[in-house]
Amino acid sequence: MSFSRFLAAGVLAAGVLHSSASFAASECGHSPAHEAFNVQGLKSELMVTALSCSAQDRYNAFVAKFRTTLLREEERLNGYFRTTYGRRAQQEHDDYITQLANVQSERGLQSGTIFCQQRLAMFDEVNALESGEDLSSYSDAKDVTQPASFETCAAPSASRSTHTTTRRRTTRRA
Repeated sequence: MSFSRFLAAGVLAAGVLHSSASFAASECGHSPAHEAFNVQGLKSELMVTALSCSAQDRYNAFVAKFRTTLLREEERLNGYFRTTYGRRAQQEHDDYITQLANVQSERGLQSGTIFCQQRLAMFDEVNALESGEDLSSYSDAKDVTQPASFETCAAPSASRSTHTTTRRRTTRRA
C-alpha cells in the first residue's frame, strides 16, 4: 500500500469515527438542505475529478457557469449547519467538507486508472445543463458519494430552553 493511500485511508477512518453528524436517511423528500448537500457533493466530486485527471480548466468553467447556484446552495448549507450545530457550525461544516473530499478521493484511488475515464464525462453532462434548477436535478439524480447521511427535513433549533425551576424557601415559625 502506497503512503498516499495509507494516509487517505487513515484520514477517512478518522473522519468516519469522528463524525458526529451521521443521522438516519431523510424520509421527508425534497428540502433545501437536501438539495444543498447534493449540489455540494457534486461540486466536490467534480473538483476531485479535476485534480485527479488534470481537468482544472473544465472545473473552472463549471464553477463560472453555475456560480450563482453554487453560492446559493453554499448559503443554504451554511444555514443548515448554523441551525443544527449553533456555535459549532463552522467546525462541523469544515469537517463535512473535509470528509466529503476524503471519501471521494478514496473512491478515486480504489477505481485506479479507470477513474478518469468514468468521471470526466460528468463535465460534458454538467456543461449541457442550462440552469441552476437543471444542476439541482442533475445532482439529485447522480450517485454522488457522501461521507454520511444527514437528516435534512428540518434541522433542530439551536436555541436551548430557558425553563428554570424556582424553589421557595419556607421558614417554619414557632
